[in-house]
Amino acid sequence: MKLRNKLSIVAITSIILGSTFSLLPAKAQTGEQQIDQSQVTAVAVPGGRFYNLVVVEQIPGQQQCWQESGSQPTVIEPLWTTFDFTGSCRRAADSNGYSVRLDGQDTSLDYSLDLVEQGDEVQLVAVSRADNSRTVVGKTFGKQEGQFLKVYLNPGWEFTKKTFEGKALGHFHFSGDTAAIAAAGDNPPAPPVVATSSFSDTATDTYKEEIEEAVTLGFIAGFEDDTFKPEEPLTREQLVSMVIGALDTVPDLQAQAPDAATIQPYPDVTSSRWSAAKIQWAKENQIVKGYPDGSFRPEQPVTRAELMAVLENAAKFASTTRGQTAELVTTKETTSFADISGHWGEQLIQQMSAYCGVASAYNETGDSFLPNDPSGRNYAAAATLRMHNCVAEPSS
Repeated sequence: MKLRNKLSIVAITSIILGSTFSLLPAKAQTGEQQIDQSQVTAVAVPGGRFYNLVVVEQIPGQQQCWQESGSQPTVIEPLWTTFDFTGSCRRAADSNGYSVRLDGQDTSLDYSLDLVEQGDEVQLVAVSRADNSRTVVGKTFGKQEGQFLKVYLNPGWEFTKKTFEGKALGHFHFSGDTAAIAAAGDNPPAPPVVATSSFSDTATDTYKEEIEEAVTLGFIAGFEDDTFKPEEPLTREQLVSMVIGALDTVPDLQAQAPDAATIQPYPDVTSSRWSAAKIQWAKENQIVKGYPDGSFRPEQPVTRAELMAVLENAAKFASTTRGQTAELVTTKETTSFADISGHWGEQLIQQMSAYCGVASAYNETGDSFLPNDPSGRNYAAAATLRMHNCVAEPSS
């Protein structure tokens, strides 16, 4: 591989070009910032006889930007083309938005990026402007006519963000480490092992693995169209059904609700309602409570704080059913959330963060819990699974 030798040429060229064409002030400092590799993807977009390169980044907690399916190749469904993606997705579609960076040095003037068809796949290559030599940056591991394809980066390459005087910009770097690239040698990387998903809309969801485990346990399910609708709010009656289902999978709890309600558990929950028996059972076992006006509001979306209250009560039910104290045994350090001070659920949210991490930051990033926001089906499934696991394997 000649990449190491090229770097000396690159360095000299960069000095010459930099002194001649630099548009930045003399004291300006550009650098790079690490980013979550799972939240950004390179896409080979078909365009007539050629493929065009697009880089897309998912902004955490916002509308899903793409879906993935299959392997060798992995097909990208470009959801960002179906809505106004401002605030949800960051997209770069040309060299103004992405460039090559090697060993911590900006080499955007020395290399261009190109997508080329090579055999039965599409390759992303860095083309040297000095001698037109090519270095493979990534591959699609297959082709599928007319489809958007995911480009997997080769060993030694990763996505980073360009920074200017310490502040991250919208510009993406394909950042290479020449030592790691050289260590990989000329042997082609193995095709990626792509985790399969039971649903068409959870491939890039933060809680994908926990959703899959929850579905396997059987306390939550997807829809007939093979979707899970991860960000759809969960209702209060759906939460009751889910929690009882999770408890019922723990062998020594016997948390099965009767088939039919014997009374009307709340004024707005008739005994003939599908969830009435479960709500009645949960009420009698002090897992759920109604509102001060006596209502239960079964179809109302459950807030993230209410979710924690129900899961705390469910965990306490498990303890007392086993003849133990209702006090929950914490398993980790308490998380400090920035937005729960003075909230009615402050103490329980903190406690549940230390109880197997049941309470966690919104979309698992930052320090906000958003206690009054509706809980999506994804987080509700994940949090219930964590409670279930803590109950199923109590600390000794």
